[in-house]
Amino acid sequence: MQLGKASIKFEEPPIIESMASIVGKKEGDGPLGKLFDMVEQDDMFGADTWEKAESALQKQTADLAIEKRDIRRKDIRYLFAGDLLGQLIATSFGTVDLEIPLFGLFGACSTMGEALNLGAMAVAGGFADKVMAMASSHFATAEKQFRFPLSYGNQRPFSSSWTVTGCGSVILGKNKNEGIAAISGITTGRMVDMGIKDSMNMGAAMAPSAFHTIQQNFEDFNVDESYYDKIITGDLGSVGRTILLDFMKNKGHNLESVHTDCGIEIFDSETQDTHNGGSGCGCAASTLCSYILPKVHSGEWKRVLFVPTGALLSTVSFNEGESIPGIAHGVVIEHIGS
Repeated sequence: MQLGKASIKFEEPPIIESMASIVGKKEGDGPLGKLFDMVEQDDMFGADTWEKAESALQKQTADLAIEKRDIRRKDIRYLFAGDLLGQLIATSFGTVDLEIPLFGLFGACSTMGEALNLGAMAVAGGFADKVMAMASSHFATAEKQFRFPLSYGNQRPFSSSWTVTGCGSVILGKNKNEGIAAISGITTGRMVDMGIKDSMNMGAAMAPSAFHTIQQNFEDFNVDESYYDKIITGDLGSVGRTILLDFMKNKGHNLESVHTDCGIEIFDSETQDTHNGGSGCGCAASTLCSYILPKVHSGEWKRVLFVPTGALLSTVSFNEGESIPGIAHGVVIEHIGS
């Protein structure tokens, strides 16, 4: 059933049947370290380039999600996946051996939200019995493409975020009896550009899009913040969170007690020197699979609004002086049986 301008409420909600998360050493040393399925101590993942390392990370995470539920690869109709790199090379090289029909996605750090939106629609629409949604990032590949070579040793401003080395993967299907959680609805985001040009302040660039998607979700579902146990954004960090809360307060919504952010949860900014917090496609994806879904599965949280956020810049657009548009995709995730 379609709702309002940008949302869908599913009459038969797709079910998250399996999930997996693998991260690097720094993420494993953070507050969520014990919750990840695997913490790889070698950020090269046994490969000889950073890009191959991220591909290996994706392949391992996908295989783990399949193995945990004893699902056959051939039973997965579609794979919706993406990363931060040009032409999605981490995904294209990393998933080739899976031999699953692929939709390669680029939504920057919002990619896991985009994958879940599309995957849920495919299952709910009867176009697939099972699909996989997955997103990854790697600190070194992102620094190499978007910022500076690691050997340069540049100073990072306090508004900058730390790209997560991590990957999260979920398998969506229809098996409610063994499911982890249900996707009861989605709110697909639109581009929001407030003219921000500082690539070292992604929180400020993405906060307006998070605000728009959350506000749109409230309008379309005719709810407010009290409807959710948690509203969880992707990569706003401490800077973006402050902006989001101010925007929402101006619209009469107080999110102070209900909101958190994956970029804030995954690192301890004081002891790990991550400044604004975590970012990257793998930030929201790995936090979803390690921290958010287990709490929904247990019933500690009955209903959450998961809102990964993305800054859609490239090295070309930045060098040409363009601003940084943002996008955010909302996913309503509910405890099964609530």
